[in-house]
Amino acid sequence: MKISSILFFIGITFSQLSMAQQTLLHDPDCCTSIMVGKAASTDGSVMTSHTCDSWYRTWVNVVPAADYANDTVMNIYHGRMHTESVTDQTNLTVKGQIPQVKHTYAFLDTAYPCLNEKQLAMGETTISGRDTLRNSKGMFMIEELARVALQRCTTARQAIQLMGKLVKEYGYGDSGECLTIADPQEVWHFEIFGEGPDKIGGVWAAVRIPDDEVGVSANIPRISTLDLKDTRNYMASDNVFSVAKKLKLWDGKEPFKFWKAYGGPNYSGKMRSFSIREFFILSTLAPSLKLSMDDEELPLSVKPEKKLSNADVMAYLRQTYEGTEWSATKNLKVVVKDRKTGKTDTITSPRANPWMRTDEVQLYNALQKGSVKANRNIAVPQCAYSTVIQLRSWLPDAVGGVCWFAMDNPGQSPRVPIFCGTTDLPEMFKICGNHRYRLDAALWHYRQANKLATVRWGNARKILEKNQMHFERKGLEELPLVEQRYAELVKSEGEEAAKAYLTDYTKDFIGATLLRWDEMTAKYWNDYRFGF
Repeated sequence: MKISSILFFIGITFSQLSMAQQTLLHDPDCCTSIMVGKAASTDGSVMTSHTCDSWYRTWVNVVPAADYANDTVMNIYHGRMHTESVTDQTNLTVKGQIPQVKHTYAFLDTAYPCLNEKQLAMGETTISGRDTLRNSKGMFMIEELARVALQRCTTARQAIQLMGKLVKEYGYGDSGECLTIADPQEVWHFEIFGEGPDKIGGVWAAVRIPDDEVGVSANIPRISTLDLKDTRNYMASDNVFSVAKKLKLWDGKEPFKFWKAYGGPNYSGKMRSFSIREFFILSTLAPSLKLSMDDEELPLSVKPEKKLSNADVMAYLRQTYEGTEWSATKNLKVVVKDRKTGKTDTITSPRANPWMRTDEVQLYNALQKGSVKANRNIAVPQCAYSTVIQLRSWLPDAVGGVCWFAMDNPGQSPRVPIFCGTTDLPEMFKICGNHRYRLDAALWHYRQANKLATVRWGNARKILEKNQMHFERKGLEELPLVEQRYAELVKSEGEEAAKAYLTDYTKDFIGATLLRWDEMTAKYWNDYRFGF
C-alpha cells in the first residue's frame, strides 16, 4: 500500500474509534467548571476551570493586544467554535458589528475564550434552560460575549457589567449559559438566558462565590434567590423579575428562584438545580453538610473542609467516581491466579474502563442485568480540551496567571502551563483535530495513546497515569523557578525578553508531552500487535 493509503486507513480507524468512544451517559451539554475563592485555596490564588466536553474546535491561539483608530468597528461572529484552524473561515458568519475600543488586551483564544493578559479568566458550561427563552436574532453567542469581555476588561465585575450592557443593547442569541468568571481577587458564577421570541435582549444573574468557598457548575442552572441590595455579592439584569412574570415563569408570590424560573427541569428531566457531578464535588468537599441527592437544590458553593490546591482541582476534573457507588466498573470483576504462588484474587477486569461505549455496556448488561450503571463522569472521552486557571494577585500579571491546559480526555491527558505572558504557541496547537484525523494537529498525538489505553485500561493505565502525574509534578515543582527566572529577566533584559522566556518554556513543555504520548502510542500498538 502507498504511504498515503496507509495513513488514510489509520485515520479512518482512529476516527471511528474516537467517535464510538462515547460517555456512558451522553447529555448534549457537557462541561464542568469548578471555582475556588482565594481563602479556599492553599496558596491564596483564585481559580476557575472548564472541561469543554463536546465536539468543539481544539485549536488554541494567543491573540495579541492591539490599538485601533477612532470610529473603528468590531465584527461579532457566529461559528468560531467549529473552525479547523486559526485562519479557517468556513461556515463563519458575521452576526453584526459593535464600536471598537482604542485598546484591546491579549487573550488566550480557545473555543470558549478563557484568559487575558490582565489575569481575567473564564470557565463555561452550557445550561440550556427553557427552549422558549431563546431568540436567535440576538447578536451575541456566549463565546463572543466572553471574547469581547476578555479583550476589554480587567476584573470579573467589569466583565459581567459589560456583557450585561452588550446583551441589553444588541441581544443574546444563544441557549442558557454559565460563565465562571475570575480575577486575582474574586470569582463569580454568571448565568444568562434569552428574553423569549418577542424581545431581542437577555436576562441574567451573577453571584459572587465567597472567598472561603468553592462552587461548581455542570450544565444545570444553579443560581437560586437573589439579594440585589447586596451589591457586593449579587448582580442581575434590570429585567430579571419582570421577564419571569411576563413569560409566566414565576407568579410573583412564591419566593423567586432564578434557576427554577429560567432553567426548568435539568437534563435528567428533574426539577432540581444539580445532578451527579455537582453533588459529588460539593459533598466530598464538605462531607459534614450531609448533602443529599434527594434535595431540590444544593448550595451554590460550600466551604471546603480542606483547602484546595490547583492539583486538587485537576484531580476533580479527572474523576470517574472510581471506588464509589457511582463507578461504572465496580461490578466488572474477574478472578486471577498468581502463576508463582497459585493464589487467586478478585480484581476489576483489565478490559473494564470508565469510558465504555454504549454497545459494550449493553453487552455486559445483557449477560448480567445491572452489571453496569450509567452515571455521567466528570472526565469524559469526548472532551475537546480542559483548563484549570489560577490567578495570583501577589505576582506580575504575565506570570501570575497560569492556564493549566489539556487536550482530549482530562482523565488521561497531561496539563501544560500557558501563562498570561505567553505570546505564542506551537503550530500544532493552532490546528483543530476534531474535524478529521491529522497528525499536524496536537490533539491526535494525545488522543491516539488515550484511546488505545482504554482497550486494556487495567494494564495500560499504569504507564499513562505515571506519565500524566510526571508532567503535573514537573509543572508544579518548576513553577517557582519559572517565576524567579521571569523576574530576573525583567530586571536584566526587560519585559519582552521575560515574556519570550515564558513562551519558550510553554513550547518546550508542550513538546515534551507530545513526545511522551507518541512513545505510549507506539508501546500500546506493540502490546496489542496480536489483537485487542
